[in-house]
Amino acid sequence: MAVSSSTTTTLSSKTPILGQKLYVIIAATLLILTTILLIIFLCIRRHFISKRRRSVHVALKQPSPSPSPDPIVLGANKQQPQIIVKSNESAGGGSTATSASVGSGEGNNNNGDMGWGRWYGIKELEIATSNFAVENVIGEGGYGVVYRGVVRDGSVVAVKNLLNNKGQAEKEFKVEVEAIGKVRHKNLVGLMGFCADGAKRLLVYEYVDNGNLEQWLHGEVGPISPLTWEIRMKIAIGTAKGLAYLHEGLEPKVVHRDVKSSNILLDRKFNAKVSDFGLAKLLGSEKSYVTTRVMGTFGYVSPDYASTGMLNECSDVYSFGVLLMEIVTGRSPVDYSKAPGEMNLVDWFKGMVASRRGEELLDPKISVQPPPRSLKRVLLVCLRCIDMDANKRPKMGQIVHMLEAEDFPFRTEPRPPRDTTTLHLGSDAASKVPSVN
Repeated sequence: MAVSSSTTTTLSSKTPILGQKLYVIIAATLLILTTILLIIFLCIRRHFISKRRRSVHVALKQPSPSPSPDPIVLGANKQQPQIIVKSNESAGGGSTATSASVGSGEGNNNNGDMGWGRWYGIKELEIATSNFAVENVIGEGGYGVVYRGVVRDGSVVAVKNLLNNKGQAEKEFKVEVEAIGKVRHKNLVGLMGFCADGAKRLLVYEYVDNGNLEQWLHGEVGPISPLTWEIRMKIAIGTAKGLAYLHEGLEPKVVHRDVKSSNILLDRKFNAKVSDFGLAKLLGSEKSYVTTRVMGTFGYVSPDYASTGMLNECSDVYSFGVLLMEIVTGRSPVDYSKAPGEMNLVDWFKGMVASRRGEELLDPKISVQPPPRSLKRVLLVCLRCIDMDANKRPKMGQIVHMLEAEDFPFRTEPRPPRDTTTLHLGSDAASKVPSVN
């Protein structure tokens, strides 16, 4: 009892702190400590929740599926293998989001709109594709399978299910969203949303229902191609506009890195839509190039990029030049069924022009020949795009102008050609090179 009375007396005694009793000071101290611990706990919890949301937000190429008789949305040719020339990867590539004024994703559900398009649940995509049924496969390749699906609002979509090969799915997932997550352009395939469920990574695109350019150029279309010269130029111009937007209309700019015929999708009116951004790289305005591992499709990769690993938009321009040759000639960039001197499209093309046989380059399946001046202009654009000096290649915006202008202004004063092949484009084109400066 004596001890208890002493303790009570001590706790009741006044302290120098504002004259308060000891038990009041102890109670206040405990309250303050409890409050501080609670605040720390809430901050840590909020940090982890935010970090988790960001990881899902960011964790948002597409394989190169082989040609299919059905329209495919993200296709490639297995006979044109993906190549890795050298390993020289370094940091770089710019920011992880575009700052251009572009549309945000549409749609919403219980999971919310993450800003990159709609967040689809795995169950919803399973229902849309009939549980990823084989009959709904519209394309496949080394990195994933593409399915046709119908979502709840009745929209037809293309669902790309990325294969998780040593983390490749995560890389593909992030690159696609970083490159075109918020981009909306009539000549680019739109990314409508995504699904991240455990290890599964799926991307949902608008469905383009008329196949790809490779199928129309090299498929079984009969002795006369449905792709007239006018349609081919429409496809070429649309593709050029899509690439020009990536290069010149966004910040940071986007270098596609895999421009080829199987990645040019076509709608029912033969409007071109550039697809498959799984190999794309972002390049900030302060950078002239990014050093990276060399990747692309054999026959389309520019020699300067293949030899140095230094990537910029000039690499896409070279690939577009090869694609334009493919559109004009109807030939694949590399065709081992041809004679030795004709296997490589670029070398054969240059040789034919140098031999003054430019008219013979035209795809024999084109029934109505284009005007000679129009053909010469397109052949010249091809040669400008594949210039061995990357700095002399035109910008994609200039290429659009060159292809669109029926009466493209030629220089009035003669000047020595930069490439001997230019000499044989015709008497007027030999000494009068289009000004794109």
